[in-house]
Amino acid sequence: MNLAKNQSNDEIVMDMTPMIDIVFQLIIFFMLLMDMSQKDLETLVLPKALSAVEDKPNPLDPRPVINITADGQILVKREVYYDPKRDDGYKKLKEYLLMRARAMPKAPVEPGSKIIAPDKPILVRADQSTPFKHIQKVMEICGIQDIKIWKIELAAGQEKPAEGSAAGGN
Repeated sequence: MNLAKNQSNDEIVMDMTPMIDIVFQLIIFFMLLMDMSQKDLETLVLPKALSAVEDKPNPLDPRPVINITADGQILVKREVYYDPKRDDGYKKLKEYLLMRARAMPKAPVEPGSKIIAPDKPILVRADQSTPFKHIQKVMEICGIQDIKIWKIELAAGQEKPAEGSAAGGN
């Protein structure tokens, strides 16, 4: 009676194709996610600030971000909302700010005030060579009766200190 176990020399081979597919899908997902987080910001040369606080926005925050180029074009999420060459009276920008103002949480302007307005600020990013009249116009639109966004943040670039420079210099 032969009780020896039957030994096979077959190796178990694992198919790695599904694993590779999942890894590629994760890479694509994270690449798209990174691109979407920067969609609010246009490439602008911001004016330099002597002192500034780094802006760390919450991606779930309904804060509007307005980008104004040097020629006065107003962009939101890479879409043109106002072009000075085709002056439409800021119609699309007004509609956008009205929609965002309605979505923003509301609070009294001052403690005890009866005036209720959006409690979150709008971020206005303008190129350093943008004429102020374009920024002023955005601020005027924020003051329209139905919009009333009264908190405005202005973006500025901050020069990094030169390496090797001593604090408190000569």
